[in-house]
Amino acid sequence: MSALQRFLGRDRKFFDLLAASAAEARAGTQRLITLIEQLARGGAEPQIVEIARKRAAHKQISNEITEALCKQFYTPLEREDIEGLSDALYKISKTVEKIAERLAISPSMKGLPTVQRQLSLLVRGAEVVEKMVTDLCAAGHGEQIKDEYAQLQAIEGEADRAISELLQMLYREETDARVIISWKDVYDLLEKAVDRCRDAGFVVFHVALKNA
Repeated sequence: MSALQRFLGRDRKFFDLLAASAAEARAGTQRLITLIEQLARGGAEPQIVEIARKRAAHKQISNEITEALCKQFYTPLEREDIEGLSDALYKISKTVEKIAERLAISPSMKGLPTVQRQLSLLVRGAEVVEKMVTDLCAAGHGEQIKDEYAQLQAIEGEADRAISELLQMLYREETDARVIISWKDVYDLLEKAVDRCRDAGFVVFHVALKNA
């Protein structure tokens, strides 16, 4: 029996909070899909407000984890691992909010279709992260977490190729400097969000190895 399995039955609070944090990170990426649909129709303000509200709710989960770490002597995982994973998951939601803000102020909506590939990769990455956290909380899934982390690395590699192709197309086809700067910013943030998923996945992978 692994150390994680021995500890699992003694305190579910941290696992429940981490699972809620991962779920919120994944849900945030899917809200971007709704935002883009609304932007295409010309009325996205409600969804932008919702993304900001949900990011604040995710911050509250992160704060609860920090408070519990300060108050509780025993923790089922090392404190720095719990805090590191909480922080990594919250950064996904924070980056999602930044993407929404940039999309809302873009001087041109004609670039909306170009983000579909990156957005699809981001959603997939966040789904894998949520699964990894679920497996970590269940314990005893080291090989499965290893495979899922490999999936995240593959997603990140595809995201790197996607942004290179998008920037090449942008620089060749667009002449308005404002539009170039705006969409480059969006592409960069989408890639960064995928990287945030990779970072969170690495924390889970590292914790699983330590507690195997």
